[in-house]
Amino acid sequence: MGTLVVGYDGSDCARAALSTAIDVAQAFGDDVVVVFAYELSRLGGEVEDYARALRERAEEVISHAVDQARAVGVDVSTEVTEENPAQALVDIAAVKQARAIVVGTRGEHPLKGAIVGSTPHRLLQIADRPVLVVPDV
Repeated sequence: MGTLVVGYDGSDCARAALSTAIDVAQAFGDDVVVVFAYELSRLGGEVEDYARALRERAEEVISHAVDQARAVGVDVSTEVTEENPAQALVDIAAVKQARAIVVGTRGEHPLKGAIVGSTPHRLLQIADRPVLVVPDV
């Protein structure tokens, strides 16, 4: 039994990545950790309201991932973190001793800094374990 870490931002690709991770987890008896990671620029004026709104949005989006997994009988754990998405996924995968990291090919653009299209490319460069990149089909 292992663990799969899934990058999730609510986009179609993220939902496809989660579906794939759920399928793999069911086949191998793995645990699933769903991660919403985002960077927030703290430069400039008032960012506390924006930071709070982004965190609330992250919690809302990640709750959909939990619903998606539970609908097919898979219990998942979640993490929301303010960190570079690729680095956050690598760090969490290391702590959880994950078998693999699963992400979609591109992310949700309205959430600046949320898991975006460059995350899969960056993961392939820095990850010390397999990375499964799932297209939105």
